[in-house]
Amino acid sequence: MVKTLGAFFSLYLATLILLMGSGLFNTYMGLRLTALSISEVWVGGIIAAYYMGLVFGARVGHRLIIQVGHIRAYAASAAFVTITVLVQILIDNLWVWLGLRFVAGTAMVTLFIAIESWLNEQTENSSRGTVFAWYMVVSSMGTVFGQLALGWFRNLNYEPLVFVAICCVLSLMPMALTHRLHPALQVPAPLAVRYYVARVPLSLTVLFIAGMLTGAFYGLAPVYGLLHGLSNQQVGVFVATSVAAGLVFQWPLGWLADRMNRIRLIRWGAAILLLLGVPLWGWLPMPYAALLAFSAVLGILQFTLYPMGAAFANDNVDPERRVGLSALLYMVYGLGACLGPLVAGALMRGWGPDVYFVYVSACALVLVIFIREQKVKGTHLSEDAPTHFVPMADTLQNSHVMAVLDPRVDVQKDISHDPVVDDPLSAGDQQDDGGEGQRDPEHVQTP
Repeated sequence: MVKTLGAFFSLYLATLILLMGSGLFNTYMGLRLTALSISEVWVGGIIAAYYMGLVFGARVGHRLIIQVGHIRAYAASAAFVTITVLVQILIDNLWVWLGLRFVAGTAMVTLFIAIESWLNEQTENSSRGTVFAWYMVVSSMGTVFGQLALGWFRNLNYEPLVFVAICCVLSLMPMALTHRLHPALQVPAPLAVRYYVARVPLSLTVLFIAGMLTGAFYGLAPVYGLLHGLSNQQVGVFVATSVAAGLVFQWPLGWLADRMNRIRLIRWGAAILLLLGVPLWGWLPMPYAALLAFSAVLGILQFTLYPMGAAFANDNVDPERRVGLSALLYMVYGLGACLGPLVAGALMRGWGPDVYFVYVSACALVLVIFIREQKVKGTHLSEDAPTHFVPMADTLQNSHVMAVLDPRVDVQKDISHDPVVDDPLSAGDQQDDGGEGQRDPEHVQTP
């Protein structure tokens, strides 16, 4: 473990610094705009623009790295992110900020593609799981530290933006000075949308709702806290508690996910999340300590939806198609993260900050209604199901290059670039509502 951490220390350090700046920035935007009495719709829109840049910039980032190499692409993208942050100090216009956040998202995903593909290229299959786990931990720690760093700034002026810019530039140093060999880049897998939609419709629903929850959380949870009288530092701790709890509990929940029916576990978690939001609908005054406790449980439930949904999807796709699957899961999750802040922001604008947790409960209700064991047909169950649960980073601050870091994927045998000959829709599988299946721990197919 220590050897692995030392071997990729420069890449891990760049990730930590980068996520620290990014994590602080997303929370800062919500707090700054709320302090200026800007509509929650604008808060959600600016966060959504950033996530849209992350999702749709992935292919652009791949092409850039192929053309100029990892370090040059990283340096150029870090410069773009720094510029977008500093321009916000000079130009106080929301429409300009909206465009800048989209550009920043596009550049940020290029940074993560460079780091992740570098890690993958220089990792042996035997240690891929350890490398992936450390990357996930460092990513989440950076996000947590970014929230806590809010306490350093008493005023929401330009100073946090300068700090974010410093982080972007500082992350260049470990990458530029690394002694590791320059890696090759894998060509991104295409999205065989029809094939995967027919195979894993329930999993795609879980990933979409998980994205709606996560995107709204990073954009509007800080607004909720600020409008309930929390200080900037308290808001940072409120968000950091949720992220940290979601990180720590991925391992025990992963242990359960490998031993229980996964669709049942997802539905139970959604039911608890639904009930968890009810006391926060504005009926009861909540002291700060109680809010932190609720935030921790919220993080456990919402930040584990992505890895559980991804594990269930991998149970129902042939192993050689899993890189392409992960690309589509990332896309669906990202689209949910784009829509979530917009919906939550509009609701909070019309009915006040307490409606944020009504929104959370409504998203959970969708999962409770549509994610049912009765819809699981078992027709597409993979031979190696149930696949081993793999913890995943809690935010969208990564690219679908993460798929090849997943120890469930054998990149030497993946055929995601080959055309799908046995299209499920042409074979009549479209009549199968569920399309998905899962073995329980005794490998008995779920009815």
